[in-house]
Amino acid sequence: MSHQNLIQYIYSIADNTLILGQRLSELCGHGPTLETDIALTNMALDLLGQTRSYYQYIANLSTKNATEDDFAFLRKEHEYRNVLLVEQPNTDFAYVITRQYFFDAFHFLFLKELQSSKDLTLKAIAQKSIKEVSYHQQFSADWLKRLGDGTKESHQKSQKAVDDLWVFTKELFNTSQQDKAIIENGQGVNPNTFKSQYYDTLSNILTEAKLKIPEVKYFQEGGKEGIHSEYMGYILVEMQYMQRTYPDMKW
Repeated sequence: MSHQNLIQYIYSIADNTLILGQRLSELCGHGPTLETDIALTNMALDLLGQTRSYYQYIANLSTKNATEDDFAFLRKEHEYRNVLLVEQPNTDFAYVITRQYFFDAFHFLFLKELQSSKDLTLKAIAQKSIKEVSYHQQFSADWLKRLGDGTKESHQKSQKAVDDLWVFTKELFNTSQQDKAIIENGQGVNPNTFKSQYYDTLSNILTEAKLKIPEVKYFQEGGKEGIHSEYMGYILVEMQYMQRTYPDMKW
């Protein structure tokens, strides 16, 4: 089995947690309450901690003389393999919570399966991370229900966030040829095995939140192939600024 396939597969996991962690870290000091501010910041730290573990593993597999910092901060936009969902902006608190829940529900099911990976390092990362992600999912689900079933304004904003972000959910289940090779080897996870469970989970929470599932014919995708939204460049400019200005800094 080519290490290159495995490296690309790990990028597709790690880049999601990196970009979402960066998005959440933008909110540090700007949460609507002290409790939510601390919670979102801690979730960002959890995701960035998971990212480090994945990138350290890539550094061990790679033949390049590169570190976790190089993989995080010195790649070009088209080399990131994260889904478009995690790039979406912090438009308002309803967007932050809806984006988070849509990803958390997937992330939990994904890590649950990854715990059975034949790759002992990926298995260990999944076993270590799933408790954190379980908390993330509980937090975002509780807030989504509060917002959807809250005031008229919070309901309207939550429904708009659901309508706008739903189109990015399908990409979570896309698999490349490299992904398929890793899945067939027992190292990776086939997300389509829990796709119906994912949408059932979302449907149940949205129903509790008195929010409607939008009728969508076309979904947006491309992030996993390196074709990103207009927001990605701005994320990387801010995230990579220090490393490019002061080379060889350590994470």
